[in-house]
Amino acid sequence: MTDSYEVVVVGGGAAGLSAALVLGRARRSVLVVDAGEPRNAPAAHMQGYLSRDGMSPAEFLAVGREEIARYGVELVRDRAVDVARNPAADAGPGAAGTGGAGEAGTGGARGAGGTGRFDVTLEGGRTVRGRRLVVATGLADELPAVPGVAERFGRDVLHCPYCHGWEVRDQAFGVLATTPMSVHQALIVSQWSKDVTLFLHTVAEEELTDEELRRLAAAGVDVVPGEVAGLETAGDRLSAVRLADGTAHERSVLFVAPRPVPHTGLLERLGAELQETPFGSYAAVDATGLTSVPGVWAAGNAVGFGEQVVNAASGGYRAGATINADLLFADLDAAAGL
Repeated sequence: MTDSYEVVVVGGGAAGLSAALVLGRARRSVLVVDAGEPRNAPAAHMQGYLSRDGMSPAEFLAVGREEIARYGVELVRDRAVDVARNPAADAGPGAAGTGGAGEAGTGGARGAGGTGRFDVTLEGGRTVRGRRLVVATGLADELPAVPGVAERFGRDVLHCPYCHGWEVRDQAFGVLATTPMSVHQALIVSQWSKDVTLFLHTVAEEELTDEELRRLAAAGVDVVPGEVAGLETAGDRLSAVRLADGTAHERSVLFVAPRPVPHTGLLERLGAELQETPFGSYAAVDATGLTSVPGVWAAGNAVGFGEQVVNAASGGYRAGATINADLLFADLDAAAGL
């Protein structure tokens, strides 16, 4: 069976729920497909979101689901495994419209023309159809393969000082160097503690430039060469970083740099343009989140590594408002014979 909606939102995180909230309030029929795997699930709290600082990610999403339900938005716990354009559906009511991707129309953007009908296949076997599509599938953090890191991630093994730096301020920090950007990470976290040690791990000492060494020294960051073999704990707290040579360095917090793995499968199936960044390939979008595929918007970590919860919610809002105007003028143009 195929159920039809004006908008199908794939992803039930901050970006997807925000887009759904705006569209629901605009009296659109909306379905949110949520696989239930938020990126920030390991964290006990989220910070830096004005009025929601310190709120748990799980509570934040629960409140968001309650809010969209007030406006008739449907949410299904399932995974979108495939998507395809449905050209036959373009001939249906409301499919007409003028202008290509990104063309401005009176009172709103018209980014879809007559090419915005999509069939989304869910893992549970259901197929849903949307006139417009929001991809907010986010990304996964692939952690360094060091014993103890995955088990403590989101607790005292962290990656974002803006998310957790205040909570661990003035403690003994370690930074696990796995990429050339690890030096930058060590310098940034020195804002929250003056006791920082950079463990070179997979980065050779000779790879550090003179400029980097001078900055590290100026920031008071100690540099320790050698591979990290694992973490030590005491009372379920990180106590030390152990090197392969057996030496242990007392640390209370370890910052790592996960390898981001963007969930771009659906976008790739639709032929959406991706852009390469130092943190992976993400959807190329305009200021509203419109991708290179007419009728398809992306938001949140689907468009970039650094989209925090507050940024993701903002991107979802912009996409939702733009899609409402896009649908409105497509229908008006069809009725007016334009």
